[in-house]
Amino acid sequence: MSTNTYEHLNDLHMDALREIGNIGSGNAASALSALLSCPFTISVPTVRILDYSEVAGDMGGPEQMIVGALLFLEGDVQGMILFLLQEGFASATLEALLGEPVNSLDGLDEMAQSALQEVANIMAASYLNAIASLTGMTITISTPSLCTDMLGAILSVPAIYYANINDKIIYIEDELRGENLCAPNHILLIPDTGSLEKIITRLGLEL
Repeated sequence: MSTNTYEHLNDLHMDALREIGNIGSGNAASALSALLSCPFTISVPTVRILDYSEVAGDMGGPEQMIVGALLFLEGDVQGMILFLLQEGFASATLEALLGEPVNSLDGLDEMAQSALQEVANIMAASYLNAIASLTGMTITISTPSLCTDMLGAILSVPAIYYANINDKIIYIEDELRGENLCAPNHILLIPDTGSLEKIITRLGLEL
C-alpha cells in the first residue's frame, strides 16, 4: 500500500484504527477526570479517513471558530496530531482549571495558554500511548502550538505542510461528558509517509 493514498485501507485496517481510538478516548477521559477533579465519560469514537474539506463540512463549515492545538510527532512515528476544540469546551475547561470565568479566548494570558497546552498534551499523550501500547513503538510529541481561528484557516496548516505527500487524515470523533461539560471532541491524526504503514504492520496486519 502507498501511504499517500489511504483509500486502500480495508475493513480490518479500519477496525485496528478504531481500537486505537477506543483506547485513546478511554485514556483521555481518565486523564481529564484527574486534571479537572471531576468524572468524565466519553462516547464510543467514530474513526474515518477523510480529506480536509470533508473535516470542515463534518464540523459545520470552514468559518466556524475553533481552538486548534497542533503537535508534531517524533520517534517511530513522524507526522502531526491536531486537536480541534469547540470554543465553549475550551472556555469551560479553562474556567475549571483557573477557577475564574473566561469571557473570551482572544488574547489569553500566559497562564491560560499554558493550561490549554497542558490539556492538549494530555489528550495527545492519551492517543499516542494507545498506539505505543498496541504496537510497541516509541512516539514523542512537541510542545503544542495553540491558535483560535476559523476552522478552515486551522486546517490549512497541515494541508499545506503535507500538500505534496497526502491529502487524507485519520479523523477521530467522540463526545466528552462531565458534570457541567459536554462537548464533541475532534482529533486529526496525520502520520507522514511510511508511518501509517509501520503502525498497521506492527498491529499484525498485512497491507
